[in-house]
Amino acid sequence: MSDLGLAACKQTAPDWTKPATFAPQAEREIANRAARALRREVRYNRFLFAVQAALIDLFALFSAFTIANFAYNFVAHGTYSAPFDNAQLGILAAAIFVVLNLTRHSYAITDYLDLSGHAERVFSTWNYAFLAAATAGFMLRAIGDSSRGAFIVFYFVGLCALYASRAALVVLTKRHADAGNILTSRIMLVGLRSEIDGFLDGTELAKRGMEVVSMRAIDQSARTLEDELDDTVEMARRLMPDDIILLVPLEKPAIVERCITAFMSVPAAIHLHLDRNNPLHRFSGPQLKGEAAISSFRLPADSMSGVGAAMKRGCDVVLSLLALILLSPLFALVAIAIKLDSKGPVLYRQARHGFNKNQFRIYKFRSMHTTEQGAAIKQAIANDPRVTRVGRILRRFNIDELPQLLNVLRCEMSLVGPRPHALVHDMAFETEISLYARRHNVKPGITGWAQVNGLRGETDTPEKIWQRVHFDLHYIDNWSLVFDIWIMCLTVFSRKAYSNAR
Repeated sequence: MSDLGLAACKQTAPDWTKPATFAPQAEREIANRAARALRREVRYNRFLFAVQAALIDLFALFSAFTIANFAYNFVAHGTYSAPFDNAQLGILAAAIFVVLNLTRHSYAITDYLDLSGHAERVFSTWNYAFLAAATAGFMLRAIGDSSRGAFIVFYFVGLCALYASRAALVVLTKRHADAGNILTSRIMLVGLRSEIDGFLDGTELAKRGMEVVSMRAIDQSARTLEDELDDTVEMARRLMPDDIILLVPLEKPAIVERCITAFMSVPAAIHLHLDRNNPLHRFSGPQLKGEAAISSFRLPADSMSGVGAAMKRGCDVVLSLLALILLSPLFALVAIAIKLDSKGPVLYRQARHGFNKNQFRIYKFRSMHTTEQGAAIKQAIANDPRVTRVGRILRRFNIDELPQLLNVLRCEMSLVGPRPHALVHDMAFETEISLYARRHNVKPGITGWAQVNGLRGETDTPEKIWQRVHFDLHYIDNWSLVFDIWIMCLTVFSRKAYSNAR
């Protein structure tokens, strides 16, 4: 991939503390031409990246078809045909996949700065493309000329190839962005001086491929606001930014309205930034929606679509069933060890809150001499005398959590999600942390993003529970199937997943 938007394309942002000054007509025309050239370069970079991303998808799918065709014919018939013999359906599926991505604007460079969402989008788009190609092949009678077995193998190989190529392109794009070699947007910052300072301190613009071309602080007084906005609009017309970010608190609706009205005449996208103190900032990616003549900010409960939820549930059922079958000998050994070690049941159940705060009974291997219920539940601490000898081993290696695979099959939990706490602790944490309740927007999990980052054990301080909530909300707002798989791998192989065990 070529370096998109090198330093030569970048322009130093003027000092926003100085008033706007305007040069004579000839100099202004030169500046306008330079701004238009930069704007064209940014758009060309976006176009070039989209072309590169589409070609990479095509190459991945053509390679996948060749591999699938070879593997199927070699295994089924002991022969090998030329790579593009009877390839009508494969070529058609690849073409439909790329066209669907182009029409959905899925090759935007900003979408390739992280992995979130790619697995879900690739899965759904590939299914549409594959089914559309099969239907078209049936209608056009091309299926009879193609190997249906090779085409079915192509579906699975193609999906894996798309996942791998997308991941590689994201890593490469992010590496260029971190080095400052990507320019995705030229932005202009307009707003209150304090808001601009806070935005620049808390946002890594360079790593998102953004270059600030101008910053303008405006006065809140109505007497000078109109003149300042006129000057700022003139500057925006000269610099021609791709995006204008308004850094004005929503608590000042009069200023917000005047700014939006003023910049509507500028050919740039207008963004109303939500500051950290705004209640809307508790949600990731609020979107303006218009339905049934009602306009509103949509505050998403989670980042999972209907297709994503179905994919996650399917993986939960398949993997939990497989795990229960493979781990059944271990379950038997653990049950015997618990019975020999101390009196009491092998399993114990405790009430927890699940999705939408619905109560359920969580299953665990008993690891203590007593099992506490009700309003007086004490969290386990280091060297807790209540923990049995076998229980200490079970907790050290997370084995005591394995019976929750039954909760997964009962649709009460997921393999990955925020860990559920005892009801009494839930009520206490909700009063201390306003964002805590968002954890109930998804199903609780056997493991989670907080746990694989070492946030296990006792939550005896506000800082500990806030850290756990912070990681849980990151998971909720950035869910993807790849993210789930990564967390499951870390649960097994990462040392942090076994730290702080009690």
